Amino acid sequence: MITTTLGMMSLVFGIILVIPILCRRIHVPSIVGFILVGMCIGPNGLALLAQNDTISVLGKIGMLYIMFQSGSEIDLNDMKEHRKNAFVFGLYTFFIPMFLGLITSHYLLGYNWLTSLLLGAMYGSHTLMTYPIVSRYDVHSSRPVNIVIGGTVMAITLSLLLLASVEASIVNGHWEMSTVIKTLCLLTLLGGVIMWLFPKIAQWVLKRYQDPVADFMLVLVLLVLAAYMAERIGMDGILGAFLCGVALNRMLPNHSTLMHRVTFVGNAIFVPLFLLSVGMMIDARVFWDSWNTVVIALVMILTKIGGKSIAAYIIQRQTKMTTIERQLIFGLTHATAAGTLAIVSIGYQIGVLDSEVLNAAVLMILILCTTASFVTEYAAKQIALQAKARIVIDKDKDQWALFAMDMGTDEEAISKADEKLYELASLASLDRFDTIVDDAWEDVENMIEHTSKSIAVYNEKQPLNTIERILVAIPRYAEKEKDFITCFGLVRRLSSELGAKVVFYSNHETEDALRLMCRRPGKFLRAEFKEMDDWEDLLTIAKDIREDDMLIIQSSRKSTASYNPLFQQNPDLLKRFFSSNSYLVIYPEQQTGGFDVDAFLTDAPQTSRMWQIVSWVVNQFRKLQK
Repeated sequence: MITTTLGMMSLVFGIILVIPILCRRIHVPSIVGFILVGMCIGPNGLALLAQNDTISVLGKIGMLYIMFQSGSEIDLNDMKEHRKNAFVFGLYTFFIPMFLGLITSHYLLGYNWLTSLLLGAMYGSHTLMTYPIVSRYDVHSSRPVNIVIGGTVMAITLSLLLLASVEASIVNGHWEMSTVIKTLCLLTLLGGVIMWLFPKIAQWVLKRYQDPVADFMLVLVLLVLAAYMAERIGMDGILGAFLCGVALNRMLPNHSTLMHRVTFVGNAIFVPLFLLSVGMMIDARVFWDSWNTVVIALVMILTKIGGKSIAAYIIQRQTKMTTIERQLIFGLTHATAAGTLAIVSIGYQIGVLDSEVLNAAVLMILILCTTASFVTEYAAKQIALQAKARIVIDKDKDQWALFAMDMGTDEEAISKADEKLYELASLASLDRFDTIVDDAWEDVENMIEHTSKSIAVYNEKQPLNTIERILVAIPRYAEKEKDFITCFGLVRRLSSELGAKVVFYSNHETEDALRLMCRRPGKFLRAEFKEMDDWEDLLTIAKDIREDDMLIIQSSRKSTASYNPLFQQNPDLLKRFFSSNSYLVIYPEQQTGGFDVDAFLTDAPQTSRMWQIVSWVVNQFRKLQK
């Protein structure tokens, strides 16, 4: 066992350095890694560290930090629009898991009603641990997230209220309704004082003193003071820390320098120490020595998942959300960390919960934190893509969305991309365009799956007015697509405006349809045709393309007649062989039905009939030759 101060610090700080790196590589939340390492190095593991006063004090501050951060992530302004649904969901997401937990704990696990009630509070709470994921995908302002935020405020508040009531009942020796009422009144008073007084104190100090150290210490003092005030009125300090975070979130925007300092210090030191201290309390041998712990953990996991799933399903039906939105709600709410750790730790300290429950609760946290990250990641990504698709569908006057590629991510680059897109959209008569930058092929491909509208991806390497030729690659069976004529119209308009010659690369059947459209009076297009039977022959264009040529590729979606699996190689081929040329990749609108050649011939003027007959005869002759 390491007993020296420097030895302990070296080990702890080394763990804090290494664990996040390893967890990111294996896509596991850091909370899981810290708790597991704490189990290994603690007195019940390798016994490298003892659960001494230093670890306990720092772990206590870490627990307060977690609750503070949970409160600071809750922006009450964002949830105003959905406050009614948020309030209703808060009741669902707390009481449904709480009642399920109350029943399973008493009748399945055999605990008394007081212990079952405390476990019910644990089931009802949740932590916005996966909130950074929705922030990364820029869906933090979406309806399901705002509803979850409001519900989280209620769930945590009710859980802590129930915890405070159980603590008071333990002190008094029995459960009384008057105790609950008293606790509720004290909670209201505490919340009112913190919510009113703390922002004023923070505002006064921040205005008069521009010292970074003083600003940080102000937050730390208010955090500890709020926890102390909660303990003075008979409640746990985590309640005061949570209210302090809610009170100061307006004064500390998420992107402010001060908030970055607060978050950095917490995540770098205090929170990992708290998680390590929790892990050090766990005896992993219990899982092998007593299957009862595993059974308890399994019941806890199923109860938590079941309760949160039911709550998410009910709010989905009431608000008419999509399945993906329900999955996002479930991913955000079934993760549990701060509140659960606080409840089980306090319950263990006051003797209401035994070591089996503590170990089982930690195992539940490890599993649910991992699953919540994956569920939230998937749902947030899908909602982000759908949001982009809705922009295209709702705001597009015609049916096109135009995107820019590989132009950078800073403001200057984005502004330049907008200018280039505007120029191209004007020439092609497209009224709608958006900007995707920095070679975002993955974003485009994912968007294609969520909208049937036409999408064009543009990458400019030379000015449009310098284009001499437009080389157009058309896949096999493209003429069977209903939007084939629309794509042809885009190419024709670009050719007309730029004065550029068009060269089509296609197989014989597609070429015949193209020749029909090129010769139609009023839509005449002077073009050259070259054979490209297979999409593998796309590289032949690389041999023909010149410095002043522009490449247009007509691609398609998987469910269309002209789709070819080789289309997935297009981004790589463009980078490798066409990097010095401007290109435009077109994904036509996905529609039922196809391009009716017979109708096109019927509508064509009589003057072109002879050419149509000759074309048909030539096509039949080619088929006979094959």
